[in-house]
Amino acid sequence: MDFVAIKKQFVIIGLGRFGGSVCKELIKQGHEVLAVDTDEHKVNDFAKFATHAVVANSTDEETLRSLGVRNFENVVVAIGDNIQASILTTLLLKELGVKNVLVKAKNDYHHKVLEKIGADHIVHPEKDMGRRVAQHLSDDKIIDFIELSDEYSIVELFATTKLAGKSLIDLNIRAKYGVTILAVKKGEKIDISPEPTYQIEREDLLIVIGNNQDIKRFEDQAM
Repeated sequence: MDFVAIKKQFVIIGLGRFGGSVCKELIKQGHEVLAVDTDEHKVNDFAKFATHAVVANSTDEETLRSLGVRNFENVVVAIGDNIQASILTTLLLKELGVKNVLVKAKNDYHHKVLEKIGADHIVHPEKDMGRRVAQHLSDDKIIDFIELSDEYSIVELFATTKLAGKSLIDLNIRAKYGVTILAVKKGEKIDISPEPTYQIEREDLLIVIGNNQDIKRFEDQAM
């Protein structure tokens, strides 16, 4: 069982692929989850492991009140193709005083409306996954990456023979390339903020943060 420092309570509205995946992962991490959908079959499926699972229409204010959503700090709106329902649900949640509302956006228009009505976090799962797949396909050195903005990312890179046997202080990576090694992972062990004297071994997984151009320069020149 995974250790959870602070157990949190979440509401997941919409139990499609994205909402269902988030719901399962939060439960796996030991959090309490109220799973909500208009589809009775989906709710029955999630009733097996969610803390609570209910069939409900989230676009009805009285329904949201009766579910006690105001008592939850975190609500995920993962409604799929019904943009109108997603927008109205988000608006009602913010009017009811929910502190942190994360919403799945269908497209850029949807995103703009969600911003205007006060959504705290907006995600594009399909677009984000597409970027990650494209990144893997176009750059075989990158194992995984997180896009922080249009210009900055965190990437995972396997150390090459060229880096092996050299310490971080020898490589002087930050000064030469403008990127920072946040951590080094070796098997199941991870070293956060490794010492300057740390000696890199081939196949160490380097977790690097920086400007995208600087990261690319680091790959091309140092690796």
